[in-house]
Amino acid sequence: MISFFAEDIDFELAHQEEVAAWLSETIETHDKELVEITYIFCSDSYLHQINMDYLNHDTYTDIITFDNSESEDKIESDIFVSIDRVKENAQTFEVSFERELHRVMIHGVLHLLGFKDKTDAQSEEMRRQEDTWLEKLEL
Repeated sequence: MISFFAEDIDFELAHQEEVAAWLSETIETHDKELVEITYIFCSDSYLHQINMDYLNHDTYTDIITFDNSESEDKIESDIFVSIDRVKENAQTFEVSFERELHRVMIHGVLHLLGFKDKTDAQSEEMRRQEDTWLEKLEL
């Protein structure tokens, strides 16, 4: 089950059923069982506070993914996404807001599937995976 909420902002994800099906397909393709993912869309300040409170990082970010799974083959998570940061990144990268939002959303799922982005090589693979899955999203 995938659900979408907004916290401290007025935002509603368009095409929720299609996006949820796309995210579910990504998980199933990697032979994992989807238990639950909750996306919480929020402001920069809200996500910054979470970053400081839970990760001791005094930085702004577009996404924080909390892996709540108790087993490697199950996916259960809370994923926080800063709509402010996504809007800014969309302008910076000269892509639509929707494309950047979907990139960030799949990025969180890819982390849950074991993909990392700490090294240059890992970041390149993460970007390839994001691009591959973005091409599969049909709205």
